[in-house]
Amino acid sequence: MMQITPVVKQLLILNVIFFLGAQAVAPAYDFLSLHYIQSDQFQLWQPFTYQFMHAAFPRIEHIVFNMFGLYMFGSTLEQLWGPKKFLFFYISCGLGAALVNTGYVYFEVHQFLSQASDLALSSDQVHKILNFDFVRDNAYRGELFEASLRNVLDASQQSRINEESFGALFHAAATSQTTMVGASGAIYGLLVAFAFMFPNAEMMMIFLPIPIKAKFFVPGILLIDIFSGISSSSVIGGPSSGIAHFAHIGGALFGFLMMWYWKKNSFNDNRWN
Repeated sequence: MMQITPVVKQLLILNVIFFLGAQAVAPAYDFLSLHYIQSDQFQLWQPFTYQFMHAAFPRIEHIVFNMFGLYMFGSTLEQLWGPKKFLFFYISCGLGAALVNTGYVYFEVHQFLSQASDLALSSDQVHKILNFDFVRDNAYRGELFEASLRNVLDASQQSRINEESFGALFHAAATSQTTMVGASGAIYGLLVAFAFMFPNAEMMMIFLPIPIKAKFFVPGILLIDIFSGISSSSVIGGPSSGIAHFAHIGGALFGFLMMWYWKKNSFNDNRWN
C-alpha cells in the first residue's frame, strides 16, 4: 500500500473534520459552501472553504471518492514535488475550479435573465429576485416564487410578465442559489498532473475495469464532463444531480496550465524550499 504523505494526510483529516462538523452544526454547511457571487450569502473565504466541504450524509460517496483520489494521486505528486509545491498546486486547482464554475453559472443566470429583458428589471430588482427564499422541503416552489415576485415588480412589469419570462426568472434564481462543495476540482487538477508526469501509467474506471493509459484516460474523463455540463445530463445514470461539471473542467484546466508553465520555465524544486 502506498504511504500517505504529510500534506495529503493533513488534507484528508481536514476534509473529514469539515464533513463531520457540517453534520453536527447545520449552519456551517451554508456558511462554508461556495455561493454565487450575487448571493447575499457569498463570503470571501468560501472559494477556499468549499474545497473541504462535501455533500451531507447519507451521500457519503462524495467524500469517499474524492478522498480516495486525493490519496492515490496526491501522495505520488507530493513525493515528487515536496509539500509546499504540492499544496500550492492543490489549492490553486480548487480556486481555478471555483472561478470557472462561477463563470459558467454567471453565464447561465444571465442567459435566463435575458429572456425576461422586456421587463426592464433594475439591478436592485435582479438582486432581490436572485435571493428569493422559495425553497421548501428541498424543492424550489413556484407559488412561493410568484408571491415574492409580486412584491418586487411594479404594476407595469406585472402587466407584461408572461409564462416565458416568469419561467426564465424562476430558473435564474434557482441556478444562482445552487451552492458548490467538494474537493473534485482540485482532484481533477491532480489527475491532469499525474497524466502529465506519467502518461503511460494505466488507470481504470470502477464501472469500466479496462486498463487505459493516463494520457487517454484523463482526456476521456474530461470529454464526458464537458458533454455532461453542456447537456445538463450525466452520461452514466441519466440526469445530472447537482454535479458541478465545470468545476471539474476548471480544476483540470488550471492544473494543465500550471504543469505547462512549470515545464516551460523548468521550475525547480529548490524554489519551493
